[in-house]
Amino acid sequence: MTTLRLKAGTSWSDTYARCVGAAPEAFTPDRLLNLVRGEWRTVGTPGEATTPLDGSEIPGPPRIDIDEAHRAVAFAIDEHSRWGAVPLDERKARVLAAVESLAEHRDLLALLLVWEIGKPWRLACADVDRALDGVRWYLENIDRQLAGRVPLPGPVSNIASWNYPMSVQVHAELVQVLAGNAVVAKTPSQGGFHCLTLAHALMRRAGLPVSLLSGQGSSLADALVQAPGLGALAFVGGRANGRRAATALADLNRRHFLEQEGLNTWGVWDYSDWPTLAAHLRKGFEYAKQRCTAYPRYVVQRSLFPAFLDTYLAVLADLRFGHPLAVADPSDAFPALDFGPVIHAAKAAELRAHFDAAVAARGIPLHRGDLAAGSFLPGQSLDAYLAPLCVLEPPASWALHHSEPFGPLDSILLVDTESELLAAMNAGNGSLVASLATDDADFAARVAPDLLAFKVGVNKPRSRGDREEVFGGLGASWKGAFVGGDLLVQAVTFGPQGAEEKLYGNFPSYSLYPPR
Repeated sequence: MTTLRLKAGTSWSDTYARCVGAAPEAFTPDRLLNLVRGEWRTVGTPGEATTPLDGSEIPGPPRIDIDEAHRAVAFAIDEHSRWGAVPLDERKARVLAAVESLAEHRDLLALLLVWEIGKPWRLACADVDRALDGVRWYLENIDRQLAGRVPLPGPVSNIASWNYPMSVQVHAELVQVLAGNAVVAKTPSQGGFHCLTLAHALMRRAGLPVSLLSGQGSSLADALVQAPGLGALAFVGGRANGRRAATALADLNRRHFLEQEGLNTWGVWDYSDWPTLAAHLRKGFEYAKQRCTAYPRYVVQRSLFPAFLDTYLAVLADLRFGHPLAVADPSDAFPALDFGPVIHAAKAAELRAHFDAAVAARGIPLHRGDLAAGSFLPGQSLDAYLAPLCVLEPPASWALHHSEPFGPLDSILLVDTESELLAAMNAGNGSLVASLATDDADFAARVAPDLLAFKVGVNKPRSRGDREEVFGGLGASWKGAFVGGDLLVQAVTFGPQGAEEKLYGNFPSYSLYPPR
């Protein structure tokens, strides 16, 4: 048996030293700083953090208190008033400079994503590349998109999840800045803070009006969600926190786009193209299904279950998982993995407990993966790793009937009628995406409109889409303006003053201009 080792030059100490060398204003040898009031400052109490790769300690986010958060927001509000007066050509030049600087540090940003949130190298690089490619598209289109439009009356507050720091959070911030807004952002509590610190150091060097602070969202909500003078809130996270944010915004007449969790589902009915479905299922396991558009539930026509099961189990048998930096020889290329760890050991334990609870209540343990099939370093902690799990016919009382697992824990439900299929696919009260696998085009046309999902795929999965396609959610999975392409720019700008304008989204109608 081959003994695996860490790929040369990728240790955490090497990676962090590269951060200190690349951005000494933001990283000290033993702690991160906060970008508040226009400078990187030694404020906040450093928290404890571990990498999911092997459980070792890494510098945690320096959490500020509410008073410092209010000062940071006040500075961003003042900076916003000056930035909006900067000509568009100058804004474009500075954003382009930031993109070019981020591209120069692309490999370091990606390596931070590997260490902080467990992304395999290929997926970490894709996260960075997608952010930069997306912003380049907006740079090419922003003159058209901003015709007749003006920035918001205040900065955009960004509270995002940990799983896509670059392609979701940094991408959105750069578009917001390009449109004439200052930005204040919070680092996710569970991971991604090193990557975001480096990215914001490069963005600030390019002269962009960005602030980055760390802290518990519940403790800082009064500043980041409700502070007078903010122009909009961009939120990505769970339903409980999203619901609290939406409630807080109810009387503020403030732009918002709140992406929340949803239980995305594949429905399988009158279907025969199993090799195509197998390819989609395999790709769906990327990053251990820690994506807002992952599909953890399958609702399958009972008569098709044998064929579906053969397809599904063959996919599971071929998955590659393990330590994202473990190689046979230190000079080898990065390992080609489908996924590494989940975000932390507590999440892995939580998903195992959900699986055990379903089985204890007479769900059928269809698949229980074995970590022995993974690729790991000798003696490393495996606490944050989870081999794929699947429950057939989980009990009605199971908690994950109505929420997403956010990890490689699947469930399969068998149905006999179209009505049962719809009920099972809509059990989560709204989702971002859903898909139907079917040979019957009439069936797809009949059923798709009744699925409580924003995007519905037929014989293909759906994804977020950031440039030329609208993105949003239905039911409890989304609140506020829909985004993507031109709509993202519209969500963070106003049309001609006094003109009647309605944003495309799922919120009650409200005036798009603040009270005078």
